Amino acid sequence: MKKSIDNFLYYIGRITMLLGHIIYLLFTKKPRFALLYRQLVKIGLESFPIVFLTSIFIGIVIALQSAYQMQKLSAEIYIASLVALSVVRELGPVITGLVVAGRVGASVSAELGTMKVTEQIDAMEVMATDSVQYLVIPRFLALLIMLPLLTVYADIIGIFGGFLIGVTKLGIGATQYLRLTFEALSMKDIYSGFTKPIIFAIIIALISSQEGFMARGGAEGVGKATTRTVVNTFILIITADCLITALYYFVL
Repeated sequence: MKKSIDNFLYYIGRITMLLGHIIYLLFTKKPRFALLYRQLVKIGLESFPIVFLTSIFIGIVIALQSAYQMQKLSAEIYIASLVALSVVRELGPVITGLVVAGRVGASVSAELGTMKVTEQIDAMEVMATDSVQYLVIPRFLALLIMLPLLTVYADIIGIFGGFLIGVTKLGIGATQYLRLTFEALSMKDIYSGFTKPIIFAIIIALISSQEGFMARGGAEGVGKATTRTVVNTFILIITADCLITALYYFVL
């Protein structure tokens, strides 16, 4: 028990030190834009197809499942509001965060872990190159920029999926569906839906980078680091989502 607590505190300490180092570099060093651009493409643009697929099917499923119940009450008109609130408040940010964590977080951990076990990171340090500035900062900034954009994209596509079902299967007019969608959303919904991906991006960047730096033991160690990255980021994303939702809707 004591060893587990010590390991947990050590892990939290390493994450905190990494975050402090990142903040220091952001205010004292200029980012390498060539590296940042490469990560923007890899993390953002290459994630658009999978985010599109997951988001549109989520919107369709919510609308279909809601219609099954709403038709019993002759309340199909409320499906537009239900889809919009579900996607913007919760499913858009969370599903996008989980998709990016699984796709990008695992990739970052594997890349850095491979560099660690092959002593490439040690070689960089010997040559007086800050590994955090060179390897972590571009990925950190790319996640901070692209995850909110991907979330907005997911929200739009998810609402569009519900729109397709509402208009083609339930007989709701297109103009009426859009009006009900926008009327249902408040500024608090938009703020909470935009805050979540920023927090999720920080979680993914910190966990994946730290697990990569802590990888040991060759290919097996890299595999374990990648697995821990996915598990830890998923748990923290769900936990952060719960806390942010409670903060916005029950505290503020």
